Amino acid sequence: MPEFIPMISEDEIKEKTREVGAKITEDYNGLDLVLVGVLKGSFIFLADLTRQIKIDHDIDLVGASSYDGTATTGQIVFTKQPDLELEGRDVLLVEDIVDTGLTLSKIVEFVQLLNPRSVKICTLIDKRERREVELSVDYSCFTLEKGFIVGYGLDYNERYRNLPAIYDLKL
Repeated sequence: MPEFIPMISEDEIKEKTREVGAKITEDYNGLDLVLVGVLKGSFIFLADLTRQIKIDHDIDLVGASSYDGTATTGQIVFTKQPDLELEGRDVLLVEDIVDTGLTLSKIVEFVQLLNPRSVKICTLIDKRERREVELSVDYSCFTLEKGFIVGYGLDYNERYRNLPAIYDLKL
């Protein structure tokens, strides 16, 4: 039976999302902002974050995966490409977690081929325990050093995304 150890509460998530949304609002005022959520894990964070950004912006999605259970496969598979034209626009990639950095680095490379004016990264959780690729995370709600976390969009084999807070999953 899995054990769920609480790590980050609903209230903490709401407060940090509000703070990051205010900073993005300030930083992107007057720019052509497009939030590009990374599926599937970012969908809850993206929905909450977009409501905290008080300037006009567009939303798109990209899908990519490199995980099988708790382990990365090392192979990046794109499951969805952006629908919007990103050329000349300010793209903010919204991710649930930056872990190894492998998937997100490939997404950044792909988006840069679409000639945006800028590409930055916003993540709910910047987790450094298994980081293999150096990435510049521009906006982060939380930094964690270790744990296999689930909840608030984060999953284990497509389960537990619906949990309202963040938990360390012990199998």
